Amino acid sequence: MSLSTHLPVLGSIILPNIGGIANGYYFMGEIRQKGNESWYDKLKKPTWTPPKRAFGPVWTALYSGMGFASYLVYRECGGFTLLPLSLYGGQLALNWAWTPIFFGMKDFKLAFIEISVLSGAVIATTIAFFNVDQTAGLLMVPYVAWMGLATALTHYIWKNNPNPNSNPEKDGKEK
Repeated sequence: MSLSTHLPVLGSIILPNIGGIANGYYFMGEIRQKGNESWYDKLKKPTWTPPKRAFGPVWTALYSGMGFASYLVYRECGGFTLLPLSLYGGQLALNWAWTPIFFGMKDFKLAFIEISVLSGAVIATTIAFFNVDQTAGLLMVPYVAWMGLATALTHYIWKNNPNPNSNPEKDGKEK
């Protein structure tokens, strides 16, 4: 098999990771710092919060799995298919949008709304993938599970932490 035979599968796996890597470097530098506590470290989080060092490897595996699943759907359908791969592209864009909302804007309420929509899009994509290729659907299951955890974590942070960008006096609240 030549390299050109493997390019579609490699591209499908690399593409989702590109957005994750870009978000990681742009928005997560402060979170990865050693020695000083970041604003993320100071948030009230539940006891079941995964350690920070787990997020990179987990997202790399999830992005690679969903990328390979998209390749299987593409291959099974003989090219681009409107519904499954449009859902995939939509959920991928939503996935990449969460990080700037949560870590960039620090808008926990909007991040929760966004991740709730994202979770629905991931479930819809998974169902569409199952309808085309069972293996592709199964590759999405860990992503669905992680999205459940991520959605619950985002909700907890929103409900248990003040918005760092809010002004209590402007909002009519006392300090």
